[in-house]
Amino acid sequence: MDEVREKKQEIRNGISTFFNSLASDVLKANTRVIENRLFEFANFLESKIVMLYVNTENEVATDAIIKRAYEFNKIVVLPAFDTAKSKMKLMKVDNPDKDLINGPRGILEPNPAKCKPVPLDSIDIAIVPGIAMDEKGGRIGSGDGYYDRIIPDLPMTTRKVGLVFEGQLVPQVPMESHDKHVDIIITERRVIYKI
Repeated sequence: MDEVREKKQEIRNGISTFFNSLASDVLKANTRVIENRLFEFANFLESKIVMLYVNTENEVATDAIIKRAYEFNKIVVLPAFDTAKSKMKLMKVDNPDKDLINGPRGILEPNPAKCKPVPLDSIDIAIVPGIAMDEKGGRIGSGDGYYDRIIPDLPMTTRKVGLVFEGQLVPQVPMESHDKHVDIIITERRVIYKI
């Protein structure tokens, strides 16, 4: 178990080095390509209720994706984190400029005073963050397990889509029994179907 965690940390450190090596214009251009691929993706276009994420360090930036989703008449759902219980609650966000507050993880999240909870079974597509992924859909997140706990509770029909740069793809993610896979991965070069 410790060996797997150490390997995951090594991968996280390598991804951090990768992000630090990218020129900001390359990062922006590749992020835009991933965004455009997502907005051309049939499963995304057909969905009504979309679970997105606010990125942390070493994840594909989502601020433009979140704003653009409203132009496509999507109902945008973002996670609010309860760090004491290691859980997250999904909440509908009507206006990201007014409905988000700084959360316990140091990132923006839905303000519970303004946003309503959304049941997991209503999510049509879940865009899942990752620090690293492999072509089989294995993923490494922040290490807190929030998404590993929520993915199994999403409906079978809900597509779980990871967004990463090609440089975040690793040959094989070391998986533990509680780790969950994504169905599809979108990079700046391709769409990888694991399903």
